[in-house]
Amino acid sequence: MKNIWQKIKIHWGITNDFQVAVILLVFALSGFSTLYVHNYVDYLLGIDESSGLWIKLFVFIVIVLPVFNSFLIVWGTLLGQQKFFIKFIKTKIRLITKGRLDKK
Repeated sequence: MKNIWQKIKIHWGITNDFQVAVILLVFALSGFSTLYVHNYVDYLLGIDESSGLWIKLFVFIVIVLPVFNSFLIVWGTLLGQQKFFIKFIKTKIRLITKGRLDKK
């Protein structure tokens, strides 16, 4: 476990063990919060097990992913890790868009 912990610290560029624990906590809180919102949105839109895959996928991409990123910022800010999560989200957007949104 200690080896994985060290790899996480190196990959994220942080040195403090407490910061790693807080960041992992933020990911967990964001995931649970997003799950709650996702279930509520599905209920409001009338999406259930019989709904088509494309509708579920569309709702996931358009609503759930931005909600998760928003929760990362909210929980990260509340727990003092806003700078890390803003950088984290910017990196993920850059990877998804292959840098097409970067200023030239």
